[in-house]
Formats: sequence, C-alpha cells, structure tokens
Amino acid sequence: MPTTTTLEELLDDLADEQRALDAVLARMEEVQWDLPTHAPGWSVRDQVSHLAHFDETAALAITDAEAFRADAARAREADGYARRYLDRGRAMIPSALLAWWRGASAALVEAGRGVDPKARLPWYGPAMSAASFLTARLMETWSHGLDVVDVVGIARPDTDRLRHAVFLGVRTRDFSYVNRGQAPDPRPVRVELVAPSSVTWAYGEVNAHDRITGPARDFCRVVTQRRHVADTDLVVTGPAAEEWMRLAQAFAGAPGEGRRPGQFPRR
Repeated sequence: MPTTTTLEELLDDLADEQRALDAVLARMEEVQWDLPTHAPGWSVRDQVSHLAHFDETAALAITDAEAFRADAARAREADGYARRYLDRGRAMIPSALLAWWRGASAALVEAGRGVDPKARLPWYGPAMSAASFLTARLMETWSHGLDVVDVVGIARPDTDRLRHAVFLGVRTRDFSYVNRGQAPDPRPVRVELVAPSSVTWAYGEVNAHDRITGPARDFCRVVTQRRHVADTDLVVTGPAAEEWMRLAQAFAGAPGEGRRPGQFPRR
C-alpha cells in the first residue's frame, strides 16, 4: 500500500494538484469556460466555482470553526445553497473567477499549514481528522479538475498524487452502502492497482476471492463517479467487488448517479 504521508507532505501534494489544474485553467480560451461538462447542468465555470467556494469554506473551518458551523447551519436551512455559489461564478468574467479560485485554494493551503495534525475539523457532515479533511480537498481538486479536462482538451497527466484518492476510495467502501440506506457488505475485497509511476498499491486481504485490479487512474475515476466501470481497464472479480464498483462513492453528499456506460469508450 502507499506509504504513510505526513500532513506537510499532504499539503505539498494539495498545492501541486492545484498548480496542475491552474496550468489548465490559465490556458483556456474565454469560450471554454462555458462549455458543458459531463455533470448534468454544470459548465466548466460551475466546476471551478464549486472548488473556489468549498476551498473558501474549508479554510474557514480550519481558522474559525464556530463561524464555519454557523455558516453551515444557514446552508442546511436555506434552499438553493448550490445555486448561490454557482450564480456567483456565473456572474464573473473568466479572469475574475480564476482569481477567486486561486485566492481560495491558496488560502486553504496556508490555513492547513498551521493546523494541528491531531485536530478534528468541522464539515457539513461529521467532523473529520485533519488528514482526511485535506485529503478530501485534494481529491475534489483532482476530480472536478477532471471534469474540466474531459471537455477542454488540455492535458493534465495523472501522477502518484492519486494515492490520496485511492486511499479515500478504499476507505469509503462502507459509506457507499450506508449512503444509499444499505448495510455494508462484509465480504473482503483485495485491491491491487498500478500507479502512474508503475508501482503497485495494494489494500485488503491477500487471499480474498473478490478482487479489483488495474490502473489506479481508473479506480479513482470510478470511486469519484467520473467513469462507469465498464469504460475502464479495471478487472473486477467476484460479486462483492462488482457491487462495490457499482455503488462506489468517495465523496460526501447524496448518492450520485455517476456516468453512464459508453460515455468514455476505452481506447
């Protein structure tokens, strides 16, 4: 399995993931900001607005937990919460939206540098450890960035920073069931994935009958619901593994529909 990552190393990886996305956004033509993405109803600018807003609120959760809790309570009570931050981004010219995201993402990393590694940070669901909190922000940067990359045609190569998304994908197996009102499947599943650097990352019982093997990049796309498993090179063996890949959801929120098979045919 991937080696243990310190909080500072995690923050360095988060900053690097932000820079990788920035390199794409900085090259985009103005018209590309309004291209529709594969998330129904969401444009490229909506994906960036989502990241900017939640990086902003994540920094607030670190620096002023009480203010964050008050804001989160208002959000839970209000209708159209997402509409408000999406409308904010839709009213901006691309350069202003890019500046909003750059400022919010940088502030998040700066706030994270001062966090106690043992702290538990508030969020919209249960409080999270500092490591899980920041890992989730890195995964969001990568996955929403992928929504952008998928339609603008500007490359953003995958790196071994995917180990963070792999970790969350494995760790949230039970959540994927509970989030849909189902009991978690206790059957063990072995996960063996090939990283972009060609090293192997492995989780679970070595002798488990059910197995998921293949590229880490594909596993991450499935657990973040950016690809249907049928459109990947993952080899999924056994009913428990098949069911997990059908339900997998590594992010918080209501159960997502994910992508339809055939949207991203294998090369």
